[in-house]
Amino acid sequence: MDEPGIFGSIFAPIEYILSVALNALYSLVEIIGLPNYGLAIILLTILIKILLHPLTKKQIESAKAMQRLQPQMKKIQEKYKGNQQLMGQKMMELYKKEGASPASGCLPMLAQMPFLMGMYYTLYNFNYGGADPSFFWVPNLSEPDPVYVLPILSVVTTVLMQKTMSSSGTEMNPQMKVMMMIMPLFIGWISLNFPAGLVLYWVVNNVVQIVQQLWMNRNDDKEAA
Repeated sequence: MDEPGIFGSIFAPIEYILSVALNALYSLVEIIGLPNYGLAIILLTILIKILLHPLTKKQIESAKAMQRLQPQMKKIQEKYKGNQQLMGQKMMELYKKEGASPASGCLPMLAQMPFLMGMYYTLYNFNYGGADPSFFWVPNLSEPDPVYVLPILSVVTTVLMQKTMSSSGTEMNPQMKVMMMIMPLFIGWISLNFPAGLVLYWVVNNVVQIVQQLWMNRNDDKEAA
């Protein structure tokens, strides 16, 4: 299988780091008697999520802050609807006063993209060095899931992640709601042809994100009580 695309060289440093980390984690699970690259991918995903937790926390806090400001934002929009420049200025003053930022919610997604692309190139043509590349029903983690279980799980976990995040009280505009309906289907569709190891990464990433969100919501409920 040849390396795809011309962007492989851009992500080569990340690919190298992830390959080293994946092999190290495989050696770890091999020591404990569970030599499986699927398990190593799961552990690597959890490790990446732990590293990105501060950004994920900031995203969740920013979403809740934006929800808290919704009434004030609507008042500004109604008061200055004839003056877009002044409306934008008042919005920025409100964000600054309350310590909120709409852009901060995008940081975790942007931070995760290099890892996602790095995992793609890492797993697309990964050298297993004679080790078994299978994972349960998947004969080779560098190839697509032949029975489509992982693509289905990618859709289900993406939907659950979205519902968990929206349950935190974040209000979405109609365009965002449409995008959230299309995104899981799009993820599932592209997962049909992606390496199974990459889809496994996405599924585990979603599960950890759901756990993080539920944990933070639980702590917020305790503080409110």
